[in-house]
This record gives sequence, structure tokens and C-alpha cells, in this order.
Amino acid sequence: MTQVLQFPKLGWEFNLNRVAFNIAGIDVYWYGITFALAFVVGFIYFIRRAERVGIHSDDAFDAALWAVVGGVIGARAYFVIFQWEALYKDNPWKIFAFREGGLAIYGGVIGAILVGYIVTKIKKIPLLPLLDIGLPALLMGQAIGRWGNFFNMEAFGTNTNLPWGMTSKTIVAYLQRSDVIAQLEKLGQTVDPNMPVHPTFFYEFVWNLIGFLILAYVFTPRRKYDGEIALGYLAWYGLGRMFIEGLRTDSLVTEMPWGMIRVSQYLGGILFVFGTVALISLHFVLKKKEYQLYVTTDKSKQRIEYKKAQMQNKQNKQSTRTATTTARNTTNTIDAVGNALLVDNINDRIILTEDTGRNDNQEYDNKFEGNSDNSIDDSCKCGCGSNDSSDCDCNCGSDD
Repeated sequence: MTQVLQFPKLGWEFNLNRVAFNIAGIDVYWYGITFALAFVVGFIYFIRRAERVGIHSDDAFDAALWAVVGGVIGARAYFVIFQWEALYKDNPWKIFAFREGGLAIYGGVIGAILVGYIVTKIKKIPLLPLLDIGLPALLMGQAIGRWGNFFNMEAFGTNTNLPWGMTSKTIVAYLQRSDVIAQLEKLGQTVDPNMPVHPTFFYEFVWNLIGFLILAYVFTPRRKYDGEIALGYLAWYGLGRMFIEGLRTDSLVTEMPWGMIRVSQYLGGILFVFGTVALISLHFVLKKKEYQLYVTTDKSKQRIEYKKAQMQNKQNKQSTRTATTTARNTTNTIDAVGNALLVDNINDRIILTEDTGRNDNQEYDNKFEGNSDNSIDDSCKCGCGSNDSSDCDCNCGSDD
């Protein structure tokens, strides 16, 4: 179903449909497409930058795949926990209805880090260098993924008079729901459904994009210790989420002794404080000590060389296998051609023999045609059969 998303003061209108296209009766949503695009872009960045922090791309690939699995499970679990009473208590089967939405980024980060930690222990590689490239990649993915909210007309904020305020029938209908009104009242907010609202999804897109560029291309080349960029992610994203979440009307909330709170806003504040304090503290602590980045250690170099040699051996074996298969196929082809030529030669011989025999038989038939009693030989010119046989040079039909 197509709806119009309006930015009244800018004079912009967008006709949006949540469904991008249909395959065999299955709707493919723009939200899913943006999620997939976010994953691909983040994944490519992660793999291509891995060796800059001392991790071979093969190890990074394995860690990333498992981290995605942990991230999806964690994001779903986080959302279900804080929406249990409202959505899942009476319909627990909906926990597995991923097509209906319901993923929380904080749960995804927690799940990805936990699974990533397990992978690093199994492969015997450090976690912090992975986080230094993994979390900026995640930040880029978060920026791209916010455009899924644009197509769904969700993740918007309270009323605003700013030029970029937006509205739509979907937004109006949501803000008119009694449960939404009651929740906003508990948070001390009153929203007019007929007034434009903050496009908070766009705010977070811009914030995350700027954060990615700063962390990836300003601070990463100047890292002083492993884990520094990861702390920068916590501080940057936490700060932005703390303010942006305060504007939203669809926050995950929970009841605390002092009242209703937005979970992501409080968690964002905690991450910002933790990340900032850790960055400042480690800056002064490690300033007095000489810290060696993992990428400069012999262990990292040996691991990378080992993985490269391992991959080269695999390629060599594959090449050998391919060459063997090609040689076998070539030999089979040559044998087949040789057999075909041999058969053709035999056939030619048979045909030649048949032709020769046919010619001999023809000569024989011609020689004795009409002379079944052996009385006359056409080749004899001596008049055999006459009374005077003395002139005959041959013994045509003679008794002697």
C-alpha cells in the first residue's frame, strides 16, 4: 500500500510503499533491502581493513559471520524482553515472527560482542583489534539501516516547527493510539498527531555517518592502543542516542522506582560516560608506558603469514586438482578421438575389402556368364568348339 510522506514546510512529498517487489507471492520489503545493504557495506569494510589491525581477513571473515548470528539473536532477545508484557506474553509464537520487525541495536551489539569473543578464543586471536574495526563498520551499517525506518515511516519524534518536520497518515494513526498516548503521558510528553514531527531516523543517520568517518579515517590511523576505537564508538554512539532517543515517540520503556524511563536513552548515557572516562583515563595511563599494538607484534605477523601460507596451499591443491582433472579429460578426449579414428580405419578397410571382393566376383561372373557347361571361353580366339581345334592355342573346354 502506497502512502504519502510529507515535509510541509519544504514542500516535499514522497510516495512510499513498504514493499519493494514481490517474488513468487512473497513480499520483499525495503526495510529488509536496507538491512542487507547495511550488512554488505559494513562487512566489506570490516574484511578489507582487518590486516591494518593485525587480523588476517580469513579470521575476520569467520568472526564477522558468527557475530552477525549473535547480533540478530541478541537484537531480537533485547526487544522481546522489553516488550514482553505488551506484545509477547499472550502470543509467544510471535517471538519468531521476524518479518513483523522488532530488533534492538543495543541487544545486537551485545550479542555480536559475546559471540565474537567466543570465536576469538577458539581461533586464538585478540578481541580488541577486531572491535576497533568491527564497531566502526557497525556504525556505518546503522547509518544505512536507518533508511529502512524512512520507508516504514517509523522511528520519528515529537512535534517540531523546524523546516524539516514530517507527517503522514501512518504517523497520525500511530500517535492517535490510546496506548501510545498513555505511554507518552507517563514520560511527560504530549504530542499533537496533526502536527509535523522530528525525523529522528534522519538525525541518527547523519550522526552515525559522521561518527563512522571520524573513527575510521581520523582516529583509526592514529590508534595508540587496541580497543581505543571501540571506546570511541561507545562514547560517540552513546552521546547521540542519549539525545535523539529523548525525542522519539516509540522508545522501548520500562518502569523504574522513580518512574518510566526510555531504556535506550539511559543506556546511551551510561555508554557515553563509560567510553569517555575510559578514553581519558587510558590516554594518561598509557602515555607513561610504551604500548605495543597487536598489529606490530610477532604473533600477529606469524599468524598472518601462517594463514597466507595455508590459503596458498589450498589454492595449490585446488590448482593441482583442476590440472589433474583437465589432464584426465584431455586424455579421455584423445583416447576417444583415437578410438574413433581406429574405427574409421577399420571401416575403411572393411569397405575396401568388400569393394575388392565385389570387383573379383564381378569379373568372375563376367568370365563365365552364359557358359555354365564350360564350352566357350570369350577370351579364346581359336574357335573352340569347331571341328578344327588344332588352331586353338588354349585348351578351351578340352578333355585333355
